[in-house]
Amino acid sequence: MVDEGQAVAQLLPDDRSLDALKEAAAGCRACDLWEKGTQTVFGEGPPQARVVMVGEQPGDQEDRVGKPFVGPAGQILDEALKAAEIDRSLVYVTNVVKHFKWEPRGKRRLHLRPDREEVAACLPWFEAEIAAVQPRVIVCLGATAAQALLGSGFRVTRERGQLLASTLGPPIMATVHPSSILRAADEPSRRLAMDHFIADLRLIREYLG
Repeated sequence: MVDEGQAVAQLLPDDRSLDALKEAAAGCRACDLWEKGTQTVFGEGPPQARVVMVGEQPGDQEDRVGKPFVGPAGQILDEALKAAEIDRSLVYVTNVVKHFKWEPRGKRRLHLRPDREEVAACLPWFEAEIAAVQPRVIVCLGATAAQALLGSGFRVTRERGQLLASTLGPPIMATVHPSSILRAADEPSRRLAMDHFIADLRLIREYLG
């Protein structure tokens, strides 16, 4: 295991455009997750996006397709963005970890949360994405992304919806990961969770003006 993303730092190309970063990340071996992941799933969106939304890691469908947020959680995100009146073309989506971490369960591949070392190993890729895109705001989707950028003591349940200063440049706001809405116990709970998620995204819409 590498120390604090040093292996990724050595892989970063001189050309820091998104296309060059994506090409370099395809061969990343900075942690062990590449051994089970189908491929590196890099971020996707316009090079001058006003908003970067960052989740934990690609899921099963994202791992197979090679694009972020194309599975059920991505559909929830698209629905919420539309309800919040945020133009999807203004958004760059990515994850703090670029490979799918999973364990087999019968014929299914079940998500496993990446550990601190895996997040640290991959974080330089995200930092390079932010430097390339230079968004006006970063939105962390879920606890893993929020704690990677705001510290291990950050709690989404306590501080969601707040714009916070960031060492990356643009301010950061944290909210839930859309996959948590899919895990709601019943339809009323799901609807309530979705309403709260949309309300958080509307704060971003107001910030963008």
